[in-house]
Amino acid sequence: QVHLVESGGGLVLPGGSLTLSCVANKTIRSFNSMGWYRQVPGAQRELVASSSIRGTTNYDDSVKGRFTISRDNAKNRLDLQMSSLTLEDTAVYYCNAHEEWVGTDLETLTYDYWGQGTLVTVSS
Repeated sequence: QVHLVESGGGLVLPGGSLTLSCVANKTIRSFNSMGWYRQVPGAQRELVASSSIRGTTNYDDSVKGRFTISRDNAKNRLDLQMSSLTLEDTAVYYCNAHEEWVGTDLETLTYDYWGQGTLVTVSS
């Protein structure tokens, strides 16, 4: 059973910074990719940033230049450094780990693990 535990959420002023961390109970090298998603009430969960096993990263346009995703494979940890935070960044942030493997019929099978979420509130 895979567990992802997020930490680092909280209240921050507009323009401030915050770093979220996600620790897995197994080696994160086993995941094809990991990422951070966020969700506000009444809206769908959306991808904020992702990091593949090959080291490629991807960011939503709204956070490019402000957020940085990084992996610490030795600590099985995924971080999200957030800066220049705005009111629109307020959300519950979720850590995701994505696995892919080949099934018996050579089909691609996938599974996503999620953390419990950590609340980030940007407010003056």
